[in-house]
Formats: sequence, structure tokens, C-alpha cells
Amino acid sequence: MTLPACYSWFPRAKRFRVPYEAPRGRRVNTIDMHFTHGPLAGRFVYQSFAQLPKSRAKKARKTLAERALAFGFTSEAQVGPIDAARFLDLVWAAAGRPLVHASDWKRERPLGIVLDNYSVPVSASVQQALAGLEAANIFLFYLPSYCPEMSGIEPVWQDVKYHELQERSHSDLLACKQTIDAALERKAVRLTRSVTDITTFGQMAA
Repeated sequence: MTLPACYSWFPRAKRFRVPYEAPRGRRVNTIDMHFTHGPLAGRFVYQSFAQLPKSRAKKARKTLAERALAFGFTSEAQVGPIDAARFLDLVWAAAGRPLVHASDWKRERPLGIVLDNYSVPVSASVQQALAGLEAANIFLFYLPSYCPEMSGIEPVWQDVKYHELQERSHSDLLACKQTIDAALERKAVRLTRSVTDITTFGQMAA
């Protein structure tokens, strides 16, 4: 609910106050993919999910949809953890597979996806799906452990956190998610525009 404080300028002898909201089990998780090469270069796709506080009741009294509604969300699809099913949904969607597709659907161009070793991409469910992904011309490549400097998407996340998210503390979970989604959308537009500008310049220079 509150991003870590970074450095800041402030008048001498004045107290710099940083708003803070205790998470109390509330957070927003995002999963993103940035196309760096090929005809889709610059494209940035993402999904975010709000993590609701765990219920302390010994017996569940409300459904997930009811709990989501209590926090202002209109669908339970907006809340919950990022699991293997959601990860694979994003991979298939980013690969361009339509909702209605043939069982042997396959991309015309190979798609290579570089991943870190977060628990979800290396989970058993994702590993079991590798054969089906490769048959569709989608290939997953895993970076060595503890090598964030090798990940091309790390600078994207860094820019979103420290430049696009100027409002860094939220008392409302829905507002937090909406702010993050807006920041990711702005970054998506900027990434697409930067590739378009480079292409235009290259054509002019030619």
C-alpha cells in the first residue's frame, strides 16, 4: 500500500514527512511482458491483481466475489494471487492466440520469453505446459538465479515505480490498483511511442 521511500530534497531544519499506510494483508501484484524485438517491438502488456487481506474467520462466511465487492472491485478476476494459470493466460494472450482457436494453433513467428526464477514461472504447472507452448512456437528462457541486471524488464519496473507512481501511499486498495494500472498504461504508451519515434527517425535518415 506504500512504496519504499526514496531520496528527496527538502528544506534544511524542516521535517520531511512520508505518508505510510500499513498493508494489513493488502497489496497489488503485477505481471508484465515487454517486447524488445520483432514487429511487436515496444509493446508492453500487463495485468494487475489486488491481494485481499486473509479472512480470520475459522469458517468462510463470504465468497471471493463478495469479499472483492466489499473492497470496491466489480469482479473476483481482479483480485487474488498471480498463479500458474494467470501466468499462462498472459503468455497465450501476449502470443496472440485468440479466445476461440484450433487445438493446433501455432504462431507464425517464434516467440522467446525471458524469465527470472520467480516461483510461478518455474512451477510444476508451467513446466508441464512447456511442450504445448513449444508446439505453438513459444519458448521460455530462464535467467540465472540472482541476476536481475540481465533482465531487460527491470529498468521498466524501476521507471514505473520511481517516475510514473508519484502518489506513493494509498489508504484504499481499489485506488492503489487503479493508480498502478494508470502508471503501467502510461509506460506502455511511452514504450510504444519510443519505438515509433526511432523507426520514423530511421526512415528520415535513410
